[in-house]
Amino acid sequence: QVQVAESGGGLVQAGGSLRLSCTASGLSFDNYAMGWFRQAAGNEREKVSCISWGRGSTVYADSVKGRFTISRDNNKNILYLQMNSLKPEDTAMYYCAASTTYVNGDYCHAPVYWGQGIQVTVSS
Repeated sequence: QVQVAESGGGLVQAGGSLRLSCTASGLSFDNYAMGWFRQAAGNEREKVSCISWGRGSTVYADSVKGRFTISRDNNKNILYLQMNSLKPEDTAMYYCAASTTYVNGDYCHAPVYWGQGIQVTVSS
């Protein structure tokens, strides 16, 4: 049974940092692209960042480029998202997801496994 679980969220002041972790089990972790998505209240879910299988190519949403860093440890089956210089508009529920579908340069297209999500709140 595949399980995906996020941790590390919480409340932080603007300008601060948080590191999210995602632990995946029951799958061949290094064969999956892994991504972080977020959904703020009243908004649609958006892709924040994705890291491919193999070479570990990364992509970021324009809104987080230069502030967030995605990484993965294939030995421990853990995905990370280091979030620096946080802004109130980063407040959202953050989800970890696993994908094997590559479409038009998007490694994280149509993820098949999702975590339950974890709240990140940035106060001004």
